[in-house]
Amino acid sequence: MSYTYEYPHPALTTDCVIFGFDGKQLNVLLIKRGVAPYKDCWALPGGFMKMDENLDECARRELKEETGVEGVRVEQFATYSDVTRDPRERVVTTAYFALVIKDKYENIKGGDDAAEAKWFKIDSLPPLAFDHERIIKDAHVRLSEKVHFEAICFEMLGETFKMSEIQNLYQAILGEKFDRRNFSKKIQFVKVLELAEERPEGLPSRYPSKYKFNKEAYEDLKARTFRVEF
Repeated sequence: MSYTYEYPHPALTTDCVIFGFDGKQLNVLLIKRGVAPYKDCWALPGGFMKMDENLDECARRELKEETGVEGVRVEQFATYSDVTRDPRERVVTTAYFALVIKDKYENIKGGDDAAEAKWFKIDSLPPLAFDHERIIKDAHVRLSEKVHFEAICFEMLGETFKMSEIQNLYQAILGEKFDRRNFSKKIQFVKVLELAEERPEGLPSRYPSKYKFNKEAYEDLKARTFRVEF
């Protein structure tokens, strides 16, 4: 393909906000930059789009190259085009977010031009390169909005989970504390959970049941309008 357009145009990059849940708090995956600008500063995994790929492909490639994380669903949520956001040249970035089970990626390490990759709790992030602090805040807001309409946060839990783990996850995302009984009632009302195993006989009623996500029920639910408030 020949590129002959004579007018100046910006470079395009992607940046990925990867959220993981550690059982109590929301975490974000960051990389330590191994090259200038902002060498040795923490940043979001991302980089420049190649001429033979689209934005989604760029986001997935950069995420894999810099952190080793692959096979996750990345969702585009915003574009950032402030004129001075990158000291190298005129750069426009498209931001993505993804939700992962943090335990699966505990032993990650930096790759390509990332000197290191590490999880940080969302309320104790280090100083960040570029405008990545703003991007993370925007991604968190987007996630907080979506959990009322979609059951996407279950992607941060394992195959089975307790009701207390679900509540901790929603509290971590929304930054609120919920009444245990009221929360359980609201979640059960949505009808996207099913028991993962029968309660063993002879155990007290306080013994926590384990649940799993019913994907078929959720697909049916998406066809209808719903909103969950706690």
